[in-house]
Amino acid sequence: MKFAVVVFPGSNCDIDMYHAIKDELGEEAAYVDYRETSLKDYDAVLLPGGFSYGDYLRSGAIAARLPIAAGIKEAAEAGKPVLGVCNGFQVLLELGLLPGAMRRNRQLTFICKPATLIVENNQTVFTSTYENGQSISIPVAHGEGNYFCDEETLAELKENNQIAFTYKEDVNGSIDNIAGITNERGNVLGMMPHPERAVDDLLGSSDGLHMFQSLLKQWRESHAITS
Repeated sequence: MKFAVVVFPGSNCDIDMYHAIKDELGEEAAYVDYRETSLKDYDAVLLPGGFSYGDYLRSGAIAARLPIAAGIKEAAEAGKPVLGVCNGFQVLLELGLLPGAMRRNRQLTFICKPATLIVENNQTVFTSTYENGQSISIPVAHGEGNYFCDEETLAELKENNQIAFTYKEDVNGSIDNIAGITNERGNVLGMMPHPERAVDDLLGSSDGLHMFQSLLKQWRESHAITS
């Protein structure tokens, strides 16, 4: 399986994402520059965290208007897994691939600490190796991670099982403690916590590795690879 790690000006978690795939998952990964326009050669697309363009304007707003945006949308429309973490989540919102918007943390301060998440839906390509209701430890590091949507959108997210993760406790003021959502089709996931920083017990948790293992499991099953 071949993963694309999209690199925007200001990305600072691209190396962590590459390490998670290449060294911990043992699969192929490649950095893709933001000036590229196609991601056809890849089986999954990863948008890492960071501060694209310094988060000027709105976080992710400028990154969503770069040439690579066309390739990201094309991959999502083709049904390929597209994962956006932190700044990557904000980019997916700005691209319109996920509903809602991101606001500054309720505390108006940057938050950097381990967080306990609850797996709300393990029936996605990103979460199939977790258990529903499982508590997992994934670190957060953001200043603008307060997810918001209107009541109608929230009802749709619940009705369609699009809420993948919630925070066990209120971390940043996100509506209904939402930490990660998918699109209705289930192949696009945006989440503020960083699974790529939790792929080895030496890092304090390996709970994030299960997400990448879920993607690999689904890909192998769809390509009839058993070993």
